[in-house]
Amino acid sequence: MGKTISEKILSIHSGKDVHANEVVVCKIDFCFSQDGTSGILIDSFNKLEANKIFDNKKFCMVIDHSAPSPNMGTSQIHKKMRDFIKKYKVKLFEIGCGVCHHIIPEYGYVKPGMLVIGADSHTCTYGALNAFSTGMGSTDVAIGVASGTNWFKVPETTKIIVNGKLKKGTFSKDLILFIIGKLTADGCTYHSTEFYGETIRNLSMDARFTISNMAVEMGAKTGIIEADKITWNWFKSHKIKVNKKSAVYADKDATYINTIEFNASKIKPMVAKPHTVDNVDLAENLEDIKIDQAFLGTCTNGRLEDLIIAAKILKTHSINSRVKFIVAPASKMIYLKAIKLGIIELFIKRGIAIVAPGCGPCVGTHNGIPADGENVISTANRNFKGRMGNSNANIYLASPATVVASAIKGKITTPQRFL
Repeated sequence: MGKTISEKILSIHSGKDVHANEVVVCKIDFCFSQDGTSGILIDSFNKLEANKIFDNKKFCMVIDHSAPSPNMGTSQIHKKMRDFIKKYKVKLFEIGCGVCHHIIPEYGYVKPGMLVIGADSHTCTYGALNAFSTGMGSTDVAIGVASGTNWFKVPETTKIIVNGKLKKGTFSKDLILFIIGKLTADGCTYHSTEFYGETIRNLSMDARFTISNMAVEMGAKTGIIEADKITWNWFKSHKIKVNKKSAVYADKDATYINTIEFNASKIKPMVAKPHTVDNVDLAENLEDIKIDQAFLGTCTNGRLEDLIIAAKILKTHSINSRVKFIVAPASKMIYLKAIKLGIIELFIKRGIAIVAPGCGPCVGTHNGIPADGENVISTANRNFKGRMGNSNANIYLASPATVVASAIKGKITTPQRFL
């Protein structure tokens, strides 16, 4: 019987021949936590009475969710993290380094065929690099930190095939919002998702990260993409050595619980309306909705490609005077590249507020909490009530191009006319 990518990776890491719905214990290749989850992880690790980390080169902590610290309570958590990493001699990515899901791949901690767990729900992002990566609770990750292993129920796999060419003004964010709208927020619960088709093959790595990042928004454990020349070129551009033989591909006779096909050429700019990610509509149907705040960043769309798209539009257009616009580069590396390209200077001249590389306003602990009744258009991956710190505000999710176009018009609008 043929195997899916997830079945193969979990077979390799368990040392057994496994298939969907089996429960196995696997060796993990890398794990991490961030400042929103590290406090509980440290407490759980201590309760285990573990006196060492399984491999201090295979675990790191990242301060990204509330960076810099907005209050004394958060500062205490940050101190707790710093004390922990000093004691166990593990890597800490400090304030200003960026979002965990950007910097962990940038530093070469994730490679094809790996098994990665993280105390953050969007750990599935690394599926874009052909890894099985999934979010877990802090206590589960603490067990992985102590033992180097964890248990997994081998997920069934949904195969998603996307063919056709994306239209001008339509991007990977529109594609994944469209798919989530069709499959719904629980349409792939506890599934692995594998993405195929000419559309996926033609996406840049930055765009692929966006696809894999949002797999969890339809309930999936992972969002895996095959390794190809774009994958290898990405590793090469980041000076990361990788063995191409580590890549994992599904068998031709692999068993899928669902196989779903989409035509990308028919997809238009999409927007997820409050207060769920699968509440998706065409941007053109929402053009009467006033925008008070725009946000470009997060683990979904804070990459260099996203900043370049925004800069191309803003080079000849100005932001509506009513709109507050915040940008959070996803990492220090991306920030520095954007400075060299003149993007940051352009943003500042257009009245945009640049915040430290990290999660920024997305998580709602600091930086850009909206007022009651305000409408925010954001490149983030979630728009639940209170997500940005105010349950009386409304969050709309869209691509970087749609966010910038909407900030220019002062209301939701499609980006084609600005490109």
